[in-house]
This record gives sequence, structure tokens and C-alpha cells, in this order.
Amino acid sequence: MAGRTLIRAGFLFCVVVGLGLPAPLWAKDVPLIQVAPGVYVRPGVMQDATAANDDAIANIGFIVGHDAVAVIDPGGSAGDGARLRAQIRATTRLPIRYLIYTHVHPDHVLGAVAFAEDHPLVVAHARFAAAWAERGAYYRQGLARILGGDPAQAGGALPPTQAVDTTADIDLGGRVLHLAAYGAAHTDSDLTVYDGQTRTLWAGDLLFQGRIPALDGSLTGWLTVLGQLKALPAVRVVPGHGPAQLPWPAGAADEERYLTTLARDVRALLKNGGDIDAAATTVARSERGRWKLFDAYNGRNAITAFKQLEWEDPS
Repeated sequence: MAGRTLIRAGFLFCVVVGLGLPAPLWAKDVPLIQVAPGVYVRPGVMQDATAANDDAIANIGFIVGHDAVAVIDPGGSAGDGARLRAQIRATTRLPIRYLIYTHVHPDHVLGAVAFAEDHPLVVAHARFAAAWAERGAYYRQGLARILGGDPAQAGGALPPTQAVDTTADIDLGGRVLHLAAYGAAHTDSDLTVYDGQTRTLWAGDLLFQGRIPALDGSLTGWLTVLGQLKALPAVRVVPGHGPAQLPWPAGAADEERYLTTLARDVRALLKNGGDIDAAATTVARSERGRWKLFDAYNGRNAITAFKQLEWEDPS
């Protein structure tokens, strides 16, 4: 596994150096991609977090309306967030009025400190605050240790000022974004953003492409949510990891196949009396050549799925 990681209670959280180090050379050269009019994505690298990539591993970006800007995931470190903010300011002088978290994982959150001076309204899933209260200090402490003990360089979250428990709309001026909160899926705090003007769905980590999905919520819930997302009238999607955009709903196919295989193989193992150790080494092996970081994550996914599905009614 590339980089250093922290593991707690079965969750994998990536942490790396932040604003205190010079921007990595690659980061200076990663341009924004305008996937639709006014919709900008900064693609993340298909790696685990390292000092060299500054935890800029997630797809992050922003949407511009007539009156204001909404940031969708501010990045994985203080430096990552600062670079995104500079790209926004190079694109538009409109105020950064909203900052939206698609879920609680640090590669999508820790860059928020770079936007403190903008005083944005911070929008998140209704369960985000509790999840961050449980995990946030752990993230920052781990990152501070890597940085030599300075918590200020670790980045951090801005506290949510608007919680979404079902749906909500935000108006950027002539452009209304529709936000939807979901039950446990990738995490228990997943939130999507839909821009009806361009029919663009921002899925966060409810969608992975190329990099193996990481299960930190509910396997069956994730498959259910994918079905709900596929019913939306979107024509393109911004995944949390992978290319800047994919066609929708066709872009769900690879992840849906992986998650379905994970569930099928675990159920078959349980039916045949297999144990959790066998799950870690045998489940979903047919997917191995199709995903980056497969060996780093698939065993954990299989163990998590086993723990969830072993209590399922086999009938």
C-alpha cells in the first residue's frame, strides 16, 4: 500500500503532509477540467495518500452560478484546499458562498480550513457532525504526527451550518443545486449534488471508477443507493475517485459489478460454512485485475461485508 495510513475500528483513513510543505510538483500541473458549463473538477491522483501527493487523491471542485460559488469537497489537506481555492479565484471573483461535504472521509474534508476566510455556509449530511466528532480529532492527530507534531498544518473541517437529512436546494443565482442525503452506503453520511441546469450528478464516493471502492457503511445499502442514483435524469457524473466525469448511468456499471460480486461471494462463503479469514483471501478475487489498490482494500471490504451479511436471513 502506498503511503501511510491509519486504521481504527475497521475504517481506513489516509493522512499526509499539508500546507507546511511546498506544493508537490504534480499538483501545480493538474488543471481544472470544466465537465459542463460552470462545473469544474480537479481530478485526484489514483493513489493512496503520500507526502508527495499531499492527499490530493479525491476528485474535488466547484460550481459557479450568476451570484456565487459552491465548493464540492474542499480537498484532503490544508495545502490541497489552498490550491483549490487559488484555482477558484483564478476562474471567478464571485463569492464562495457554500462549501459542501459529500461525506466524512478526510481526503474530501481536511482542505476546508483554506476556505475559512470566505465564511461559507457549510452544508453536510445530518449525520456528518456526529461522525466528525467521533473521528476528526483522530484524523488530525495522526496527520500532525506525520508532520512533526504541528496540528495547524494538518488541515481540518469547518463545522456544518446546514444539515441535510433528506433533500435541500441551494441557489447560486440562476442555478439551483439539489442536494440529497442517503442512508448508510459508502459511509453513513453520503450526500450528492445534482445540477439540473447541466444534468450533472456529483456523487462523491458513492461512485468509484478505476480505484477499488472502499466499504465504510453498508454493502446492501450502497447497492440500493446506486439504484436510486441510476434513476436520476443525469447525463454525466463526477465520481469521488476516477476520471473527472463519466456518462450516466452507464458509469455505474463497474462499481455495481464489484459490489454485487462482493455480496454474492460472501453469501456463497457463508452458505458453505466459510469463516471471516477465508473471506479476506477469497472473496471477489475475480475483480483483482480490474481495480487499482485492489490488494490494499479488497480484503477489508470482504471482512466488512462478511460481518454485515452473516446476520442476514438466508431465506
